[in-house]
Amino acid sequence: MSVVQEAPLSVAPEELERRLEEHRVELTAYCYRMLASPFEAEDAVQETLLRAWRSFDRFEGRASLRSWLYRIATNVCFDMLNGRERRARPMDLGPACEPVESNLHTLPETTWIQPIPGRLVAPEGDPAEVVASRETIRLAFVAALQHLPPRQRASLILCEVLHWQAAEVAELLDTSVASVNSALQRARATLKAGNVSPGEPSPPLDEDDRALLARYVEAFEQYDIDALVALIREDATQSMPPYDMWLRGRDDILTWWFGPGIGCRGSRVIPTVVANGSPAFGQYKPSPDGGYDPWALQVVELSGGRIAELTFFLDTETLFPLFGLPLRLDG
Repeated sequence: MSVVQEAPLSVAPEELERRLEEHRVELTAYCYRMLASPFEAEDAVQETLLRAWRSFDRFEGRASLRSWLYRIATNVCFDMLNGRERRARPMDLGPACEPVESNLHTLPETTWIQPIPGRLVAPEGDPAEVVASRETIRLAFVAALQHLPPRQRASLILCEVLHWQAAEVAELLDTSVASVNSALQRARATLKAGNVSPGEPSPPLDEDDRALLARYVEAFEQYDIDALVALIREDATQSMPPYDMWLRGRDDILTWWFGPGIGCRGSRVIPTVVANGSPAFGQYKPSPDGGYDPWALQVVELSGGRIAELTFFLDTETLFPLFGLPLRLDG
């Protein structure tokens, strides 16, 4: 969506729009880490650019345009987070459950962290920066950020992820360097307690990883239990937002798939763009009317040459269009 309405007199409309739009991708990544929803992040960025457009004639240039936009985006995110419960993953809300249908409980959409396509948040240019950015958008890291109060969250993202100096963050937040350093210390302690950090950038998928994923798709479509046992780690986890139930361990996962989840037998699974730095697939279940109906966006985490985590996002109505997936497959 264009932010152009009436341009300030000092800058041509086309030039101002170009200068603002140059920052859309990085601002989306920042707002997503703050808000844990691609749709809220998009709204926040749009509001940021609109506020910048309307007040650009008062921009005095004492800071860079980029810093000024981050200041606006941070305030927009703070407004959106005010009084709101944090978004989470099912494993953040309680222990793993037994794989029985009575453990399925639906919680509101606003409870859950939502995945985001890599194309909306990946910077262009240096491949190393792309890889580093991917690590700080992982579902587990974004979930950990939501445990932090908004100002701690902003401080950690700006300093640890974007590598701003504490003095720059202090100026953005209208506070002292000592206050920023204190917020950072508390934020790091919270993440350490949860055993989560941005970590070292992991390498991109190699030929073995791609072959593993191809075998997984084939095994899932065939519902081949022996093949699935060979592909999934013994300590793997599975969750299915908007249900709060989550499973720990390959045995419980496969007990679910071949028990209450048996309706997934015969599904079609097609690859889509990367979600939060991880491979993602659209899953379609057989329809009684023929063809296949959308069921889940699968986000698959790999570790040690096997599948370590499976997240089935069931909100296909909003997520499938976001990821470029059709809302139905023919037979």
